[in-house]
Amino acid sequence: LYGSKTLWYTFGQGVSVSLPAGASVKPTVSLFPPSPNELSAGSATLLCLLSGYFSEGASMEWTVDGSKVTSGVLTSAEEGRDGKFSRSSSLKLSKAEWEAKELYVCTVTHDNSPTSYSVRRSQCVG
Repeated sequence: LYGSKTLWYTFGQGVSVSLPAGASVKPTVSLFPPSPNELSAGSATLLCLLSGYFSEGASMEWTVDGSKVTSGVLTSAEEGRDGKFSRSSSLKLSKAEWEAKELYVCTVTHDNSPTSYSVRRSQCVG
């Protein structure tokens, strides 16, 4: 094909994987609520982790009860290793802020395709 490219990766004992240029692997997403220990200390941090994706360019944003939140958000730079990428985003709140709201959503956009992951405070232990 005109203009086609193939990317080659070699892993472990020489296992090779080839992906056509422009191929995409969706991120594995893990969303963690605040721990009971953190809540007992008066703060609350939610953590959204992306890993194992290709190609780079994933973005993340937080919404709380339907409203976009930027205060208290810290998102890492993308890191690449072995041809795959990862990044994280945290949302830091006070315990009172955490207890005042119900639905916490991390929306991940990769290859122009947004997917939302949520935590409901009422379903968390602590």
